Amino acid sequence: MLNLPNILAFTRVLMAPVMYFFLVDRSSGFLHGIHSSWLDYFAALLFVLASVTDFFDGFIARRWNQMTKLGAILDPLADKMLVLAAFLGLMYIDRANPWAIFLILTREFFITGLRVLMASEGKNIKASFIGKTKTVAQMFAIGFLMMNWSFGSLLLWFAVVITLYSGFEYIYTYIKES
Repeated sequence: MLNLPNILAFTRVLMAPVMYFFLVDRSSGFLHGIHSSWLDYFAALLFVLASVTDFFDGFIARRWNQMTKLGAILDPLADKMLVLAAFLGLMYIDRANPWAIFLILTREFFITGLRVLMASEGKNIKASFIGKTKTVAQMFAIGFLMMNWSFGSLLLWFAVVITLYSGFEYIYTYIKES
């Protein structure tokens, strides 16, 4: 159970609240006096590092045959924690539209619940191409919004569309399999 992919996923779990801290605690005693652009850079750097661990934990687990039940639970949990921390932090500093965040997070929680239901029925739907595209779209949107770059809001709404579409795809697949 204590293998490199699980360590990488657990590292992502730990990075999420630190990244969130850099986004929302900008005037705390610890961060007081640090320019907000540097806090953006630190948060974005943590997000990129955490996102890279997401790629490598899955790659290593499959390549070295180190897939475990703990990893099957820890990896999506770490992903959700990272995305939740990023989107809530961005909403808190008024860089992300609350409706967009609501739609994305609602889909994430609903599909997580659907996956739990499917697991209880002995079914497993692997992430599809559109599901992977959804993840990439969300990561780009988060990165652009953290850095306060142009087109961040546009990328966020693109991510909303892809996110909702992938959610409908999961629902359709579940209904078709039932």
